[in-house]
Amino acid sequence: MRAWMEVGAVLTPEEVRELSAEQRTELLRALIAAEDLDPLDEPQNRRRRVYALVLLVGCCAWLIPWTVVLGFTLPQHFTAARWAVAWIGFDAGLTLAIAGTAFALWKRLQIAIFGQIVSGTLLVCDAWFDVWLSWGSGEFALSLATALFGELPLAALFFFGARQLVLLTVHALWVREGRNGPEPRLRQVRLFATYRPIRR
Repeated sequence: MRAWMEVGAVLTPEEVRELSAEQRTELLRALIAAEDLDPLDEPQNRRRRVYALVLLVGCCAWLIPWTVVLGFTLPQHFTAARWAVAWIGFDAGLTLAIAGTAFALWKRLQIAIFGQIVSGTLLVCDAWFDVWLSWGSGEFALSLATALFGELPLAALFFFGARQLVLLTVHALWVREGRNGPEPRLRQVRLFATYRPIRR
């Protein structure tokens, strides 16, 4: 290890500025390696992670038979008492989600990633219910066209935008931290760390 990186060595700001670009990069990598901690490795957070995983697995285990039960018990026809309220509320929520996403993008906030995922998901739900609830009616063709050429493409654009923002964030961290090698793929990006070997 270089003399300026030996144990006990303390560099002043002036000495850091005098280092070459390669030396500063090497120093930065050493600092990252020493401090690249994952908060999820802390005992308290590890327990919370286990609890969250158990809850999520339990929800999936409950939803599977529940969905089967609904398939056999739901009526083919149902009259809703608050049909207008349900759809107006849904569309109002969708509008707020898209508006919030636009505001976050304007302000360059990380929450724009979350907003795009929420907006895209709501658009997929909107397309699903528009198509199936208009099945057999005179509005089916319009609902199908709206879903195929409006809601679903816009949802795909939101999901793609969220993916790109995550990858751009990773790229910025990768460059600023002076890391070597290819950048991780989206499925390899970990919480609280750009890339680390996957551990159980």
